[in-house]
Amino acid sequence: SEFFRKTYEPTGAFNGKQFAGGRSWAGARPELRAIGYDVHGIAAHMGVLRRYIKVGDVDLLVAELGLYGVRPDLEGLGIAHSISVMYPVLQQLGVPFAFGTVRQALRNHVSRFCRKGLANILTGVRVRSTLPDVYPDLPSTTRVDDDVLLMVLPIGRSMSEWPAGTLIDR
Repeated sequence: SEFFRKTYEPTGAFNGKQFAGGRSWAGARPELRAIGYDVHGIAAHMGVLRRYIKVGDVDLLVAELGLYGVRPDLEGLGIAHSISVMYPVLQQLGVPFAFGTVRQALRNHVSRFCRKGLANILTGVRVRSTLPDVYPDLPSTTRVDDDVLLMVLPIGRSMSEWPAGTLIDR
């Protein structure tokens, strides 16, 4: 939780608040975590959660990638390597696709990874999320993100099999 607070608070104090009190997840607890360490402690983290999402009218099993963070002194060195290391694990999960959303500020990092052909950036897709208890002092909410960068990794299927749709319900 301390790693996430330190990683997310620079993007806004409210972003780090969800990790107060020892909490190390946001909306859902990850099924798997990849944690990289170095001599200074936790260097990077990525969580994976298998879940069904709805893309347009299609229900789709995916491995959602989230809780991504790299210690500030290592930024710019991590997302491509982190996802590359996770790829064999994603294949073992038996999912057709992995997907994740990141802030637009990470476009350059994600774009470099996508140029290698392992992932695709989708544009013009909104993501609707229901957040049941991310913030204990607030009621359940539903939000629609129009300004997120959506990354899709074909794992068990080709990218041509990703359903058409401009709204993802997660």
